[in-house]
Formats: sequence, C-alpha cells, structure tokens
Amino acid sequence: MSEIFIGNYNAEAKKALDNQVLQKALADLQNRFGRATALAYQRLPEGPDLRLRAHEIRRNAIANLDILLDTLANNVCKNGGHVIFAGNADEAVSYCLETARRHGAKLAVKGKSMVSEEIGLNTALEENGIEVAETDLGEYIIQLAGERPSHIIAPAIHKTRIDIGRLFTEKIGISYTDDPPSLTRAARKALREKFLAADIGFSGCNIACAETGHIVTVSNEGNIRMSSTMPRVHVAIMGMERVAARLEDHDILLRLLCRGAAAQNMGTYASYIGGPRQADQVDGPEEFHLVILDNGRSRILADEEFREMLYCVRCAACLNVCPVYGKIGGHSYGHPYSGPVGAVIMPLLAGINEAKDLCQGETLCGACQDACPINIDIPRMLLALRAKLADGDPQWDVSRASSSEKMVFQLWSWMIRNRDIYDFFLRSASIGQKIMPNKNGMIRYLPPPFNGWTKHRDLPPVADESFIKRWKKGL
Repeated sequence: MSEIFIGNYNAEAKKALDNQVLQKALADLQNRFGRATALAYQRLPEGPDLRLRAHEIRRNAIANLDILLDTLANNVCKNGGHVIFAGNADEAVSYCLETARRHGAKLAVKGKSMVSEEIGLNTALEENGIEVAETDLGEYIIQLAGERPSHIIAPAIHKTRIDIGRLFTEKIGISYTDDPPSLTRAARKALREKFLAADIGFSGCNIACAETGHIVTVSNEGNIRMSSTMPRVHVAIMGMERVAARLEDHDILLRLLCRGAAAQNMGTYASYIGGPRQADQVDGPEEFHLVILDNGRSRILADEEFREMLYCVRCAACLNVCPVYGKIGGHSYGHPYSGPVGAVIMPLLAGINEAKDLCQGETLCGACQDACPINIDIPRMLLALRAKLADGDPQWDVSRASSSEKMVFQLWSWMIRNRDIYDFFLRSASIGQKIMPNKNGMIRYLPPPFNGWTKHRDLPPVADESFIKRWKKGL
C-alpha cells in the first residue's frame, strides 16, 4: 500500500485552513460542481430516483460478487486477456513488476488511477528502474511537483496557474507562462513523446461488466485511451468491487458516475476494453492484463454494517459538497481517498484506531448521501465507526479510543435520567460559569479538559432557569 499519513490529520487540516489559495480553490470547486450535480440528477430522463435503482444494482452486484468476478475473469480470458486476483497491494505490485520486466519495459505511461495510488505502484516501478509518466494533466502536475493528489478527479485543485507555470519552467524547460492553453499545450507535447516511447501502459477501471468481459475507463482528456492502446502491453488494475452484472446495469452506473463526478451527461472519452488487439484491429495492445485487487475489501464485504461502502464508484460527488473537505482539502486525509468516502474507507483499510480522526472529523450533515449517485448512506457508517471507537470491537481490532471520554458520557447519561441530580448540575453550572471569562454575555474560556470547546468559539451560558421550570410556571 502507498505511504499513509493519516496521523497528520489535525496538523494538515490547520495548514489547509490557513492557506487562502486553497480555500478559494475549494470554494470554487464546490460552487461549480456541488450545485450542478443536483441539477444533473434532476435532468435524468428517469428522474433522480434512478439513484435508488443504482443503489439496488450495486447491492445485488456486491451480494453476488464471487459469481460476477468469476464470470468477468472467464470472459476476459475468452477475449485473449490475462486475469490475476491479487490478495493485497504487494501481490498486485509484484504482478505489475513481473509483467513489466518480462517485456523489458523502461518507460510506463499511466492513466489516472486511484487504486494504483492505493497500492503505491509508481514508487515500486521507479525503485525498480522503470520510469513512470502520469498522463492525466492534473496527475502530471502533481507528479512533477512530487506531491499527492488532493482530489479524486481534480488532483491539482490546490495549484494556481502561476504555481504550474513555475513548475513547468523548472521541470520541462519551457519559458514561463501562466496562460492555461499554453501550459496545456506544453504538457501535451511532453506527454506525446512519452506515449510514443512507452513500453507498457497502466490504467484503472471505472466499472467492469461481467456479462461482456470488458472494463470501461472514463476521462475528459483522452489520456487513458492513449495509455491503453499505444504501448505493447496494457495492465488495468481494479478494486474487486467495481463490477456490474449486465451491460444494462453498467450503462446506468456509467451515466450516474459522470453526473456525480462533474455534472456531465457523459465523460468525453469512454473506452471499452476487453482484451488485446485482435487480428482484424489496427490498434490496441498486444497483451491485456487485468489485476483484480482485494487489499482489505473482503473484510468489508463480510461485514453487513460496512458492506454498503463497496457500492462506491469513486466519483468524488461527496467531496464536492462536503463542508469539511471544502475547508481542509484532500491532503489532510493523508491518503488518495479523501472526503467522506475516505473518512469511511481508510479506517476500514488502514485500521479504525489509526484513522480515527478521519471518521470523527466529519459533520454528519448528510450532504454526501444527497450528492452520491448511488445514494450510499455514508453518515450511518461514520456513526458506526465512531461507535466502535467508543466501545471497542475485537472483530475489527478496535480498542476503546478514550476510556475517560466513555466514562464522562456514561456519567452524563446517568445524570440526565435523574431529574433532581440534573437540576442540581444545572444550578451548579449556572453559578460556576459566573467566574469564567466572558464577553458580551458569552463564555470565552473553559478550564481543561473542556478548553477545546472554547479554543475557536465562544459558548452561550447556561440559562439561570431551565426550560422545564419556565414551562411549569407558564412563562
């Protein structure tokens, strides 16, 4: 698996909040995509309820995943392709390296692929002497900068055109310009040389179809198509959950994916790939390999509480509306899967205790579910993760995050169920708050361990008289 920095969540979030360039970029992104996605669902011929049908399609696919994956693999092999089931990141990377070595590959081109980020493919290839060129414009920028993606479909959202102009001057030797068309042309020229010279191409998979034995990749630049057809060998890597049973189901998911990702009716380039070039075809690779990755997904599949997370098609619609992501950006999450989807999937893949800040950092506002093209109940799963952190769970190797916090809430639960004791607490708080620093009637500081509540906000004081007492008085 790629290097994870989930322990830096709080520090990275603070840096993001202080980055005014990032704040403007995130606001622009959410204003543009977040609102447009809701309208795109309304414009569907079937109406927005198609999302509910998609949810059922994904539920059925995940419930029959073993059969669908076996069917997919058999049909890909019938088309002349090769299929491997990789149990973890190491197995997937080893297969990619072995395939590259067998063909003497020195240069690889890669279409944008979050699952390849998950397994750390670029690092492994480069450590073994194979140059890797990201071909998505955003990913290419990030690679030149030596950074990680900050958004699933807009990886360079945190970069200004001035940043990119300076980067291109330094890395590819062009004269400085911050003109977007000129920068795009410069990237296109540099990448064209890579496409023509590449020995092997790598890509992800948006959705596979078991019935026909093909995968589909979607892009707005055509770069994935160049990566999958021009090199002699094409290796596609897919999470094992990314499969539909029938072409009809596949069509519905693909249409909703494009609306969720960028409010488009359809991405500019949708490529259907099922095997190597046939005898009557003029282009395409000589070999096609499909790596189907588990890497913790079987464990999620086995848990009915979290199985719904496997319905996700990684469109980033939830990122485009999430108020937390809209302030802290993707780097705060410490892994390519950011936003609400990352706040659920990363604790399940990397460890719930280790990634506890991610699931505890979300607001539970429900905007992610409203935006999701599959109508996935992410807030429910965030609450389930928090419950495991509160009580521990041997099945997921979770230890209680804070025994003292648990004790405080148990005490609070007992107190609010005893009216006399609760009234005594309110009277005591009403008196005790008078010695707290205040301004304009608001409490400005609470003593430890409650001082976190007033670190960035003032709190309203406890009322001198409770609502129940006022009600009884008829006030």
